[in-house]
Amino acid sequence: MNTIDTWVARQRERAATLPGAALPWLTGRRRNAIDSFAAAGWPTSRLEAWRHTSLAFLDQQPLAAPEDAPHPATTLAALRADFDDGGHWLVFVDGHFEPALSVRPPLPAGITVSALSEALARRPEAVEAAFGSAAGDDAAVASPYALNLALCSDGAFVHLSPGTALEQPLHLVFIGATGAADSHLRNLIVAEANAEASIVEHHLGGGNTLATVVTRVQAAQDARISHVKLQQQDEQSIHLANIEAEQARGSHFATHSLSFGARLARNDIRTRFDGEGCETLFNGLYHVDGRRHVDHHTLIDHARPLGTSREHYRGLVDGNARGVFAGRIIVAQDAQRTDAVQRCDNLLLSKMAEADARPELEIYADDVKCAHGATVGQIDDSALFYLRTRGVDETHARQLLTYAFAAEVIERIAQDALRRHARAALLSRLPGGALLEELL
Repeated sequence: MNTIDTWVARQRERAATLPGAALPWLTGRRRNAIDSFAAAGWPTSRLEAWRHTSLAFLDQQPLAAPEDAPHPATTLAALRADFDDGGHWLVFVDGHFEPALSVRPPLPAGITVSALSEALARRPEAVEAAFGSAAGDDAAVASPYALNLALCSDGAFVHLSPGTALEQPLHLVFIGATGAADSHLRNLIVAEANAEASIVEHHLGGGNTLATVVTRVQAAQDARISHVKLQQQDEQSIHLANIEAEQARGSHFATHSLSFGARLARNDIRTRFDGEGCETLFNGLYHVDGRRHVDHHTLIDHARPLGTSREHYRGLVDGNARGVFAGRIIVAQDAQRTDAVQRCDNLLLSKMAEADARPELEIYADDVKCAHGATVGQIDDSALFYLRTRGVDETHARQLLTYAFAAEVIERIAQDALRRHARAALLSRLPGGALLEELL
């Protein structure tokens, strides 16, 4: 049974073998983290931020590594077949870096791309500055965040010196194979002034497992970071993720969350504008069916003037599934001339599907342009009738309208290969999607 005491014991058993175990600062943070987790336990619906997504069942439910998962090399080959971008590929299996499966072409001067375990051995001082603390920045996600810090076995470390750029995307591939029932990964991305990079997270495999993933982004003045996360884990897995960014003056951060897998997926995504003229894009699409559950909680903190944010999420909810979105935008008193738009739209594909959408604006400045909204509905009968009169049968007419609803999110992804991959991943989940892909 996965009681809190079991998790504490698990951390003590693994502590000596975790990367950076000899570093006093990391040992102290891990000790504080497991103590924090033990005190708080798993979040329940009594917490406002978790009212729709209690994790109390993790106290009782046993986890198990997948028994018949494909070999990681097979999974990776199928994924890489969709890309021909010449980029870096860092591959992690069951929470540990696999150099034999990774592809690491030469890098421009001033750029570091490595596994977190390597960086802790070679550049511990750089990792310390970006690693994060036990409590995180939000009490609502402190418990899973703390468990991740206490048990994180690996992840990616990226450092971009001033003015440098990764010309091709960096792919971070996380595969759940047959070796572990839980994995805990932490990615650190540090972009100094005028640096630029595209980071892609792929989450695959899983089984009846738990994965916690924290991605921390520090964007200095005028840095530009594009981040895409494709979550396609097995439909028995549990995925708890945290993406947090700190933005300095004039920086640009775009994050795209595509959630197509896992029995339960929770994504907490946050950014804070620590300088004037910051820009951010939060873009998300989720498809849930069966009895699956996905939850996106977002926070954009406009702490400085002249910031621009755009937030667009769309959900496709089928079967007895549930989709949750709670987005919050804060505009501080000094953040004049803020321009913020927040929107969440959900399409219910069955009578038993459920969607919850709660957009929030908290504005303390008076010279702003802000808007927010949410919709939950079904396929438009008039649009369906229009397609039927043009000779399209009802099944394919519904799928065409479903894809059209989701396509707006996919089209915001800048890279062509990623757009094609995301489109194929979505269509593979829709009935009749293979034929629809041919038509598109």
